[in-house]
Amino acid sequence: MSKASDKAYAEIRAMVLSGELPAGTQIREEAMAERCGVSRTPVREALRRLEAELLVTRTETNRSFVADWSLSDVADAFELRAMLEGHAAWLAAERIEPSLIAAMRTENARLGEAVHSDYPDVDLFLETNRAFHAMILEAAGSRRLAALLGTLVEQPVVWRTAHQYRFEDLRRSYSEHEELLAAFDRGDGSWARAVMVAHVRRAYHAYADAHRKLPGARIAKAMTG
Repeated sequence: MSKASDKAYAEIRAMVLSGELPAGTQIREEAMAERCGVSRTPVREALRRLEAELLVTRTETNRSFVADWSLSDVADAFELRAMLEGHAAWLAAERIEPSLIAAMRTENARLGEAVHSDYPDVDLFLETNRAFHAMILEAAGSRRLAALLGTLVEQPVVWRTAHQYRFEDLRRSYSEHEELLAAFDRGDGSWARAVMVAHVRRAYHAYADAHRKLPGARIAKAMTG
């Protein structure tokens, strides 16, 4: 891939993941090329990559749109995440070094500060949560597993999940990270896997509740802004 294609890919992908380009939005090659400062060919290549990642869909008339996921699609994604991240947690418990556990404690302490204020900082939660989970993958030491998870964890629906959490959900996520760290301290892969699977399943239900607009599904983003 050319540098121009990589640039277009990174910029369009960021727009999709952040929600700047909402689900269902048509991505026009000419307009996107101008915005990214490249020609249309790199944009076309970037869109093919994003289509392979299920972030973009292409119609029979070759028009590209930001993918719009159904709740069934979301359930599938989270089910796969639970299996893969559960396995990653098991591997990490078997292989993790004390220095990495210490680094994860520091990151989770930052996450705790983000969620235990009167008005939780959801963006900081997202940043520290991503770093914490990345360290688990680092400890697991499986490039194939990391590659498979990359196509699921980066999907925009996952980014949006934290913005569907109630305050108590954000704080429970911190507590579950602490339990994962306890499992890693003891090298207990079965415990770590069980905690991670429950952690991911709860994230799914937070998203599904908000999606269905059930009573009590207060959105953290609305409260903070």
